[in-house]
Amino acid sequence: MKARACTRREYSAIFLVLAVAVLILVLCNMAVLEFHHKVNSTIIVPKVSTDPDMNQSFCTFQPLSPEDALEERLLLDSIAWPETPPLPAPVSLEQTSDPAHSTFTVLPRRGGGQWHVGDQLEVMIKMSDFHGHPKKHGGDFLLARLHNLKLGAGVAGQVLDHLNGSYSAVFSLPWEGDAQVEVMLVHPSDAILVLNRLNREHPDRILFKSLFRSGSLSETTDCNVCLRPTQQLLCNYTDVRTGQPWFCYKPKNLSCDARISHARGQNGRFIKANEEKLFRSGVNLKVYIRASGPARFTVLPKKKGQLEVKSSSVTSGPSGYYYQGAWRALDGTTVQQFNTSSAITECLKGKKVHLYGDSTVRQWFEFLNKNLPDLKEFHPQGRTKFGPFMAIDNANSIMVTFNFHGPPLVSFIRVPPTTFYYIANEIDRLTGGTDTIVGVGIWAHFPSFPIELYIRRLQSIRRAVVRLLTRAPGTVVIIRTGHPRALTFDLSLIFSDWYSLQRYKVLRAMFKGMNVHLIDAWSMVLAHHLPHNIHPLPPIIKNMINILLSHVCPQNST
Repeated sequence: MKARACTRREYSAIFLVLAVAVLILVLCNMAVLEFHHKVNSTIIVPKVSTDPDMNQSFCTFQPLSPEDALEERLLLDSIAWPETPPLPAPVSLEQTSDPAHSTFTVLPRRGGGQWHVGDQLEVMIKMSDFHGHPKKHGGDFLLARLHNLKLGAGVAGQVLDHLNGSYSAVFSLPWEGDAQVEVMLVHPSDAILVLNRLNREHPDRILFKSLFRSGSLSETTDCNVCLRPTQQLLCNYTDVRTGQPWFCYKPKNLSCDARISHARGQNGRFIKANEEKLFRSGVNLKVYIRASGPARFTVLPKKKGQLEVKSSSVTSGPSGYYYQGAWRALDGTTVQQFNTSSAITECLKGKKVHLYGDSTVRQWFEFLNKNLPDLKEFHPQGRTKFGPFMAIDNANSIMVTFNFHGPPLVSFIRVPPTTFYYIANEIDRLTGGTDTIVGVGIWAHFPSFPIELYIRRLQSIRRAVVRLLTRAPGTVVIIRTGHPRALTFDLSLIFSDWYSLQRYKVLRAMFKGMNVHLIDAWSMVLAHHLPHNIHPLPPIIKNMINILLSHVCPQNST
């Protein structure tokens, strides 16, 4: 019995040693795998699906925390577009919304009488098809503006869909004098169905290419956020810190580390037969709707005791208006006019201005560089349109920088991957403080990709902003929204204002309640008399800079 007990103890000891050895081996292998994941996580074996209708199933996103997942769900719900009847087959233009047969009417003032500053104006819009028959459902994308060209005045309207073919446009009346209403059909509801389908089924319809080179050997492969599964291996360029995804098909004979450039390829054409007719300039693409009665009226001075016009909401409604060409905020901010280089210099003296995002933020860098003669520009990696840019005024201790955001980057120009900067990572590198201004604008390259990608990019930026404001509460943070742009048939399928509107709403909601300042480019472009452009013209940029500087140097501190 003693010998048997001893044998059992010996076996137990042996099993214990073996178990410990196996555990150590597993932990070591995990550590090695983790090390390789951090250092060289570049090759992925894709899962090949035989499902012909995969939609977004080939898009790979890292799992979210429960809090971020809930926020994403709420944001998606908040931008959901009204459901409309499916497209007929074949598509019939005659049954779609026709701006030439549609009308708007300025409704009488509630309570009667004349209009006064501080009142709200309501316009009723009724949509009809090409036969003149009233539409029975909503879903059209409309924009509305109130303006006076002589006064240099303008304000954006808020459009409400009644889901029965009629819409309301509501305007604040912030100035005294004449005002004229304009209503524009951007897309009929049937075009929205096409745009929604394209982003759902073809989030890879913008093609990207990367060149790989080693010595005399070079290869080019396709890259994207979403790559359709094939037998070909993938190079994984997902950013380790932010989790932002980017992939390329692996070259056959080169390493993933041999990538030397990024560029846009030709767009894929996924539109179906007869759907082109839903995106015709001058017919149903950004076309003005006629008034059924007077569209011009006079606004009288504010009545005694009448409340001031205020911004209707943090997440909806215009944030300001133009008067005499100058933007006036409705959130209580006093927008000063920095009309001379000396005024701008005085405000920015001893300051570091760090700008991040796309070319619409690069416009701010270019404005400051042009209007501050003592700024000297440097090009750390050579002069390219993507930067990074730096300009320094030594005498006044002013530094202005600009970094383009990380992919997706929609440009036919070849760009070295070393110029990709994820905004969250760059913000995390800042010390911050009362001498630091951070400007962020990221939207123009994201319309054709799943909205989830944009939400996750903003979440990573917001977390970095929170960290920055925690360690340096005096830092001034400015967030720029997207805006409407000129559209053609081809541009609509990739960069439609409808896509931009969704991202505009998401961005406003994402930064609501934070100690940041919003430059509402959507309202500023929509309210101005200048034509829509991906790069707003100089008068609009000047007003944006005035808002930025007014937050840097508030009136009570100058």
